[in-house]
Amino acid sequence: MASNMTSRAGFVALIGEPNAGKSTLLNVMVGTKISIVTHKVQTTRARIRGIAIEGASQIIFVDTPGLFLPRRDLDRAMVAAAWNEAADSDLVLLMVEAHRGVTDGVVRILDEISARIGGVRLALAINKVDRVKAGALLELAGDLNERFDFVRTFMISATKGSGVAGLRKWLAEQLPAGPWLYPKEQVADIPMRTLAAETTREQLTLRLHQELPYQMTVETERWEERKDGSVRIDQVVYVTRDGHRGIVVGKDGRTAKAVGKAARRALEDMLGRRVHLFIRVKVRAGWMTEAERFAAIGLERCDSRRVQ
Repeated sequence: MASNMTSRAGFVALIGEPNAGKSTLLNVMVGTKISIVTHKVQTTRARIRGIAIEGASQIIFVDTPGLFLPRRDLDRAMVAAAWNEAADSDLVLLMVEAHRGVTDGVVRILDEISARIGGVRLALAINKVDRVKAGALLELAGDLNERFDFVRTFMISATKGSGVAGLRKWLAEQLPAGPWLYPKEQVADIPMRTLAAETTREQLTLRLHQELPYQMTVETERWEERKDGSVRIDQVVYVTRDGHRGIVVGKDGRTAKAVGKAARRALEDMLGRRVHLFIRVKVRAGWMTEAERFAAIGLERCDSRRVQ
């Protein structure tokens, strides 16, 4: 670890609309996959902290759920968690998709920032710059900086890595001086049980369509370390209807088997050892309003009158 005389450490919250590229950027910054990424919006639910080293600085990136107009209890909990993490961070990075520009959602986020996280410095990252021409990028950057006084603006492509190194270097320089908060070799601050559940949920989300991914959740019920060095993981997938259970299981159990196989391989790559994964699907009509289910993914139920 870097000495206390020169070391820096702090938290950088990644905020933005759903699908702005927050999870992709987090994985790139850390150098390994710790946050699930799919083509569907609102994939991130749990608080994910990824730890990156840049020189003498330890940057703890906080991947937050996308900010959107909440309709359900789960939505409200996700939005509240994102704002709370941002308020508690040393620096906030707002991510905006270059090809979508200043959407109603971006305007709403900018309008709420002062009230939600007043006092926290805010930087801007215009992501997916490979999708638009340079002139349009400059116009977008100018427009956004007229709307808010960002401390710095970056043009990046998280998927291609363009501009990421410069962003990481700048963030490292902005953190408060002090000792590192995690061991040098640690790349994430998330319980392994939660990470395993998120890995399975990612595979389900990639294979299922329309609204179903948002009406299910995955929990790790059992984690057993075995004498041969392998691990047994038992998980339950909660869905809201009998029909949804049939979709998740699939004909002759094919979907569930494919999901289990892909999730097991991903976990073995992540853990560097053999994994025995067992998944069952249960119907629980009210899971999306149960405090216990929220707690399992690190969220708290919110008063619907306080989070809009």
